[in-house]
Amino acid sequence: MGYTKAFVTILLVILAASANAQLDKLSKDEATKLVLENNFGILIAKNQVAVAENNKSVLNSGFLPTLTANAGADYNRDDSVIEFPGQFNDDGSPREDLEINQAESQRYNAGLNLNYTLFDGLGRYYDYKALKEQYQLSELQARETIETTIVQMFSVYYEVARITENIEVLEETYQNTSERLQRAEYAFDYGQNNKLDVLNAEVDLVNDSISLMNERQLLENTKRDLNVVLNRELENNFSVDTTITFVEPLLLDDIMENAEANNVRLLQAESNMTINDYSLKSAKSVFLPTIGLNGSYGWNLNQSAASAFFPGVNNTTYSFGLGASLTWDLFDGGRGVTQIKNAKILLDSQDLLQEQLKQEVRRDIANAKGNYINRLNIYRLQENNVITATNNYERSNERYKLGQITSVELRQAQINLLNAKTSKNLAKYNAKLAELQLLQLTGQLLNTEL
Repeated sequence: MGYTKAFVTILLVILAASANAQLDKLSKDEATKLVLENNFGILIAKNQVAVAENNKSVLNSGFLPTLTANAGADYNRDDSVIEFPGQFNDDGSPREDLEINQAESQRYNAGLNLNYTLFDGLGRYYDYKALKEQYQLSELQARETIETTIVQMFSVYYEVARITENIEVLEETYQNTSERLQRAEYAFDYGQNNKLDVLNAEVDLVNDSISLMNERQLLENTKRDLNVVLNRELENNFSVDTTITFVEPLLLDDIMENAEANNVRLLQAESNMTINDYSLKSAKSVFLPTIGLNGSYGWNLNQSAASAFFPGVNNTTYSFGLGASLTWDLFDGGRGVTQIKNAKILLDSQDLLQEQLKQEVRRDIANAKGNYINRLNIYRLQENNVITATNNYERSNERYKLGQITSVELRQAQINLLNAKTSKNLAKYNAKLAELQLLQLTGQLLNTEL
């Protein structure tokens, strides 16, 4: 008797040491907010959208003129000797050499040049429209990243919830086995049964405690997984909301009606089609001329040193010019025509890919809807199975107390109840994850209360 009590006490201490304390609850809304603010993948996707937004600016369009400034300065200092061979002074003496030392000259210039393309065959017009469409595409790509990350986050969040509910079931199972062990001990002490019932209860209690300890360790590991997705401290402890609600059938019908129109992959395919169409139109600009304007303003100052024959001068010049140019590549060797042909082929390929994608998305949506309905039905069946297993266990427990069944039969009823409850938990969260996948495919994940 003393050994068994000590045995039970040790198990209770081990289980109590790892039991969850009163923890702050991480709600689904808070988890969604944290993942949107902190997740690395989402932050990178937002940066890519910011880059695309910069690219679609008029500053990157080619519609604005270019203005360049230039300036320069030169400085020279010369020492020279000028000889006059064969020349004589008035008195008949040879003419002396002329030395000019430290003769300085400077040149300064500054100017502005303005160039503006009036017309380039509509190339930059369609390139600019393509940049705007590229920005829309980057937003769709960021949306896909956000949706995928949210589904990933909730798959881990609901796994934490499932394990939490499983721990509650295991704790209840452990408590029932512990009570059974105490009853078996009392009955053995008073000679109402043999030692076998006590030993069976002790073995079952050890198995229940091991299952509970393993599940609690799994819960800690899964919480760390969720903290990674949320980009929080790994050891940040919390509890989660185990309440699950499903989309109303009428709302689900409305979602399915517009599924293809809101699917993010199809929207991206349409955006790519538009970009390729703009690229084709831009390529055709090779057949049209380019017209440009240019203007210039300049200032020059030339300070020359005095020489043997001329005095030093300062020469200042101001210049202003306007011009226009027309460039037309009448024949470029066929490169432009080849580019246009290739652009048409790429556009046709994109159209084929879009049709293929539509088929795949229709299939994925149909499969997701079927999976969701199937898993939801399984969950309903598992709920009924828990009721049946509960009734079976309660009746078996009463019959065991009356001595009508053995401890082995009671244990089987207990295991059946344990399996029924954990299977119900699994079915519930599987159904919810199937719903999330369906909402993602129909483009309504970010518009639905989860």
